[in-house]
Amino acid sequence: MFQCQPNETKMAQESPRNTAAEISVTSNRDSDDTREDVFQMDLKHGMSENHISSSSFGATAEGIIEAGPKKDMMKVEPVSGPVVLSDDLKNPAMEKLELVRKWSINTYKCTRQIMSEKLGRGSRTVDLELEAQIEILRDNKRKYEYVVKLAQTLGSQLYQMVQTQRQLGDAFADLSLKSLELHEEFGFNAETQKLLSKNGETLLGAINFFICSVKTLVDKTIEDTMVNIKQYENARIEYDAYRTDLEELNLGPRDATTVPKIEQSQYAFQAYREKYEKMRNDVSIKLKFLEENKVKVLHNQLVLFQSAIAAYYAGNQKQLEQTLKQFHIKLKTPGADTPSWLEEQ
Repeated sequence: MFQCQPNETKMAQESPRNTAAEISVTSNRDSDDTREDVFQMDLKHGMSENHISSSSFGATAEGIIEAGPKKDMMKVEPVSGPVVLSDDLKNPAMEKLELVRKWSINTYKCTRQIMSEKLGRGSRTVDLELEAQIEILRDNKRKYEYVVKLAQTLGSQLYQMVQTQRQLGDAFADLSLKSLELHEEFGFNAETQKLLSKNGETLLGAINFFICSVKTLVDKTIEDTMVNIKQYENARIEYDAYRTDLEELNLGPRDATTVPKIEQSQYAFQAYREKYEKMRNDVSIKLKFLEENKVKVLHNQLVLFQSAIAAYYAGNQKQLEQTLKQFHIKLKTPGADTPSWLEEQ
């Protein structure tokens, strides 16, 4: 009996330890399995959200997970669309840059040519006959402008005189009615002043027509020709600038570096020479037609001006009205409320 008790006691003492060990091992295994299940569920959930392929997950040996979108972003594949668009945007930019470069070079050469001409160091191409015609035109333009200014002054002064004559005629007419003893004298003066006022308005119509015609000739026809002359002068400066540049290159040495520059300068010089010759011919033709038109216009206007002035100061009312009809000039209707041509200016 006493021999059995130690064994039972020993077994009783060892059983709790074994039970505890079994419980401990069992609980740890269950916990690890549970954590592994939770990890697998989270991993599957994360893979579904991040679109991670099973093959890529299996290929990661060191725990690095590569997501689908990031992997696509890392790939560099040539796409034809954007490349073509980039070329399309590049070509206009390069063309504009080339135009700016050519404009800068041309401006520099022309400025250098102008400065050298003013300083007396550079040579310039001169067409003596054409330059003489241009100078005459410029001088005539200044004189025509002065004639227009004087005619406007004459018209303004005549208008003031016509207004005074009309008022004086009205005053004489009023006095002729109130002064019986001087009725005839005041009446004659009233009719004279009214007649002078009427003739003055007719003369104003002729002067107005003369001013408008000459002003149109100066401001439109001659000015249009002056624009062409300005373009011709710019073409001449460009031609001389590139001619001087070519002459300087020809005086220098000829080697592999300078020969291409000489050929390029020769090409540019030829282009600007053709432009200069074309502009010179255009200006010559323009001046010829302008001269014919100017003579025709001024002939008619000078005849009108002289005939109207002579008829007015001669007191020939019929001849004055006939002159205006000859040039198809319409006068303002007497008593009309519209302002005169001087008031409108």
